[in-house]
Amino acid sequence: MQFIYQTMSKENILVVGSNGQIGTELVEELRKIYGESHVIASDLQKPIGADERGPFEILDILDKVKFEEIVKKYQITQVYLLAALLSATAEKNHHFAWKLNMEGLLTVLDAAVTYKFSKVYWPSSIAVFGPTTPRVNTPQYTVMEPNTIYGITKQAGERLCEYYFNKFGVDVRSIRYPGLIGWKAAPGGGTTDYAVHIYHEALKNKKYECFLSANTALPMLYMPDALRGTLQLMETEASKVKIRSSYNLSGISFTPVDIAQSISKYIDGFTISYKENDPRQAIADSWPASIDDTYAREHWGWKHEYDLDAMTKDMLENISKSVIVV
Repeated sequence: MQFIYQTMSKENILVVGSNGQIGTELVEELRKIYGESHVIASDLQKPIGADERGPFEILDILDKVKFEEIVKKYQITQVYLLAALLSATAEKNHHFAWKLNMEGLLTVLDAAVTYKFSKVYWPSSIAVFGPTTPRVNTPQYTVMEPNTIYGITKQAGERLCEYYFNKFGVDVRSIRYPGLIGWKAAPGGGTTDYAVHIYHEALKNKKYECFLSANTALPMLYMPDALRGTLQLMETEASKVKIRSSYNLSGISFTPVDIAQSISKYIDGFTISYKENDPRQAIADSWPASIDDTYAREHWGWKHEYDLDAMTKDMLENISKSVIVV
């Protein structure tokens, strides 16, 4: 991390959905900043081999009573709400996706008003865009007609966040994540998951069957950049956070062909093939190919660090050392 954190020793932070791809690494970073006892991880179950250095609570965010018990027990001042049903998984159960993604957010926003949280973080996604959105260099403000339940819940969530900021003064902050790529945790059912699986398969089998077509360009972000951007936004002075729906954030955009070529620089003989008629292709086709994140760069100094080859090198090195198998 290359910016200075303004650590507040009195902050007690609850991370809801800490077992996921983002939460696993975010908890680690937050505990480095605020101290292990000040960051409470929570999810539906305690993960095997969980880090014992800080507190963990079993929590279903749809259980409002348990959520408020935890808030009171630890005198929570900040909440990172990461629990959600992601794009491909959500399409299989749209009723539950709506319930989890929307009711969970409302629970946290209402608690922010009642308990006067200092800050709330809630991630949005490029899924808020849709097939009528300009796909290249998608702007911050544009047509947003998502055609997936995940995207619909994220768009509705953005409106709720801005509403609670304007009406109740809740300091809620958000990023529209592109595809996220990391090696420390398994992906959680998203359309961009191929960009994680491909590295594992390259190391295990030197081949990969991709569920997206060869030239499907999507915006991506390597997890170290995603974490740095998230924490940088949360540490920025409130007056500089001028967008209270969600900020566009971008790192690198590439296709399956591009990432395969990058892997081939490090693994001789790697090959890629393509699966036809996968339902995730239609989802990917409705999303941007690249993102304009000018506002994030201007308002709070965002800048990504990893390009495709640097990410590939780091992913392969770390997965080789890791016991995680996807």
